[in-house]
Formats: sequence, structure tokens, C-alpha cells
Amino acid sequence: MKIKFKLSVAGIATAFLLPNHAGAANTWTEARGDAMGGTGVAAAHYSSGVLINPALLAKSQAEDDVAIIFPSVGAQISDKDNLQDKIDEISDEIRADREMIDDLTVAQILADPQGTLSDLQGAAGSLADQLAFLEGKTAHGNAGAGIAVSIPGSGLSLAFVAKANAHARVSSEIDPQDIAFLRRLQGNAGMTNQMALGAARNGSDVITRNLNSVALGRAAIVSDYGVAVARQFEFNGLPVSVGVTPKLQQTWLYNYTTSIYTYDSSDFNSSRYRNDDTSFNVDVGVAVDFGENWTVGLSGQNLFSRDIDTNDIRILNGRTGEEVSYQDTYQIRPLVTAGVAWHTGLFTLSADGDLTETRGFRSEEDSQYIGVGAEVSLLGWLAVRGGFRGDVKGNDSNVFTGGFGFAPFNTVHFDLTGIVGEDETWGAGAQFSVRF
Repeated sequence: MKIKFKLSVAGIATAFLLPNHAGAANTWTEARGDAMGGTGVAAAHYSSGVLINPALLAKSQAEDDVAIIFPSVGAQISDKDNLQDKIDEISDEIRADREMIDDLTVAQILADPQGTLSDLQGAAGSLADQLAFLEGKTAHGNAGAGIAVSIPGSGLSLAFVAKANAHARVSSEIDPQDIAFLRRLQGNAGMTNQMALGAARNGSDVITRNLNSVALGRAAIVSDYGVAVARQFEFNGLPVSVGVTPKLQQTWLYNYTTSIYTYDSSDFNSSRYRNDDTSFNVDVGVAVDFGENWTVGLSGQNLFSRDIDTNDIRILNGRTGEEVSYQDTYQIRPLVTAGVAWHTGLFTLSADGDLTETRGFRSEEDSQYIGVGAEVSLLGWLAVRGGFRGDVKGNDSNVFTGGFGFAPFNTVHFDLTGIVGEDETWGAGAQFSVRF
């Protein structure tokens, strides 16, 4: 009886993202905005506008020149049930149980029937307890990365962007008959003794074929490669900026579904569980300045909807002899976000709110986020930031965010982000950029 259910969802998400390219609610990762509650639709600088709201690219000043972000990275994990530590403990315990069963011989059982019986009943009861604990538990992690080159102009402003976001989720589907079978082994001495003799003669499959719980790993990587174009013009005396980013979009989906007793996160990337899709999409944005200190923005990410099916994975149920099909669908939907910012040379206050729901795998619940944040610029080269982000649907963890920005000579910029929240949620991000 072996469970190899190593769990590191943040590691899975990051491991998928970084080799292929290079908080979870957005389609972007940007350290300054992430530290300010995940805001930025109205508050981001022109240098990072292409990541959030392409219209902001046109809001550069006369003295601004080419800006390069290389790179922006971040990751976040939520594990409210402390699954990582718990499942590591389970793996160690079940490995020892498997070794004990594999070492059984008929002679050993006949020589010490009471000791063998006691060991197997204890192992069965412990495994039943562990499976009962896993039932209904989930953990999920997200990671993102991006690079951008922004070229402001007096007419059209241009930017080149490559960004990727990964989402991974691990859960279990515990078969109640597994627990019932193990409880019978725990409490029925005759049945346990018979199973022990069968395992000694024919191997541990005599036991494991009665165990059919499933581990489900889902992951998606969405990568965008685009060119943004933005321009500012006057409308009724108000400066209005408009931007658009046509982009090539590549999506990789992972449906790692297997027996919980043979789960190994290193198999997540196997070609059997992976498929991909390439398509075209577009982001748009608008920003309006009201006086010197107020900006209102609206961004639309991924205006073209797509449904992409994962591979169909079939698992044999050893108890019934039938195959069970496991398939999911990843949904790319328009994400429309409104934002407002009040800014001076010293302070910035910002607020963003999603006008549409955030979609992902069809098997997951939708979310819809709001965020507020603030920034204080000190000494001309140091910025202190903080914020809050919440899910109005109540399906994701509410988090507090914070961070620092360092900008010596206003040329080299280095930004750091920290995230902490309910349900054992934590995250971090960093961004390096240069403005010439």
C-alpha cells in the first residue's frame, strides 16, 4: 500500500512556467501593482502599461524614453489544509507499510500470527485515517513572469511584450469503498489474516487492487507574445489614452490524473498528460485624466473566448475492472477591470475592480476580485507600498500585500512584493527594469 503524493503546487506552477518562458487573479505579474493590492489599471507607469492596460503606454512624459522590464516574476500558493506537511508524513508512513507487506512470508505469518495481524490492522487503520483526512482537500499555486520593452512617442507609443501565467491545482477523489475496505481489515482479524497470507504468496496487489482513490493534478500555462500600440488625444478637453495589444497566445494544459497510491509530481509534465493550443487574442485599454491628480482606467484582457479540453485520461478501477474517464476544460474569457487612481509626486492611491468573473478550469469555482493600494515615494528613490485584495465571490483567499521600490538615479528600478492572507496563503514577487 503505497502513497506517493508529494505536493508542492507553487513549485509545480513555477517549474512549468520558467522552463517554457521567460496573484493569480490577473493575467499579468507586475511587482509594483501586486504590492498595491493587485491594482494598476489606472495607476501603472507607462513602462508597465503593456502588462496591465495598454492605454497607459501613451501616458509617458516628455522626458521619458525607452523602458525595459527584464523580468517581472511572482508566485503565490494557498494551502489552507496544510496539505504539504501532512502528505509528506503520509508518504513516509505508507512507504514503511509497503516495505513491511513486501517483506512478509508465509513462515513469518505462521510463526507470529498475532504480531503480523496487529501490524497489518494498525497499518490499515492508519491509512484509512489518512484517506479520510485527504477527502475534499485542495491546494493551488500560481506563478507569472513577463518581459516588456516600451517605446514612448509624441504620436504613437509602442511596446513589445512576452508574458506567461501558470496555475496549478492538486486535489483528491477519495473512493469511500477504500476507507470501508481498510476499516474492515482493521476490525476483522480473519479477513486481515487471509489478506496477509495472500500478500505473502502473491504480492501486495492482493490488497492494492481494492484501493482505487484518485489524485487529480490540473495545470495551465497561458503565454502571450504581443505588440502594443497606444495614443493619447483630446476629447471634450480631457486627455484620453487608448491602447490595443494584438497577441499570439499559446496555452499548455496538464491533466495529471492517476491512482493516489502512485502519484508523483515529477510525472506532471509527461506528454501523456499534456496538450497545447495556439491562437490569436487581443487586449485593449482606455485611460482618462481628470485634472492633474485623477486617472480612471478600463482594461479588457483576452477579448476572444476559447474553451480548450485537456487530454482524456482513463484510470482502471481494480475493483470493478472498468475504466473511468477524467477530462477537464480550460476556459479563456474576457477579463474586464475598471480602476481609479489619485496621484501626486509623493502619494498614489489606487483601486481596481473586476467587472467580469475570472475563469479557469471548468471544475473550479469562479472568482471576481477587488483591490485597493497605496504608495508613498520617499527621497526620490524609495517607495513603500501596501494594499488589500479580496474575492467578492468568496472562492479565493483574501490577501494583504506590501512591498518596496528602489530607483537610484531614476534609471534602474528594482521592486519587491510580499503577499500574505487567510487559508495559509503567501506569495512573493520581484521586478527589474531600466529606463533610459
